[in-house]
Amino acid sequence: MNIRPSAAIRQNYNEIADLCRETAEPIFLTKNGEGDLVVMDIETYNRREKMLKLREELLSVEEDRMRGSKGYSVDEVTSMMRSAIKEAAGHGAAK
Repeated sequence: MNIRPSAAIRQNYNEIADLCRETAEPIFLTKNGEGDLVVMDIETYNRREKMLKLREELLSVEEDRMRGSKGYSVDEVTSMMRSAIKEAAGHGAAK
């Protein structure tokens, strides 16, 4: 865990930015010895946001399943995907 005083961002922006990119970890900034901000590079932020969204979607699906929503077997999903591909290919064909 990287912890730096908040003054470090003003004094050493490039160093902190490089450290964020190299470690792909957030840097925690303190103000008067207390936690104040978290800084991370945009790639790490985007990756974390995608992971959080995926987790939310998986949790939602699992909650639906536990409430009794119908699920699909691998064979059913395969069949649906093949049908969708055939349908899409047919619509894209020249007449």
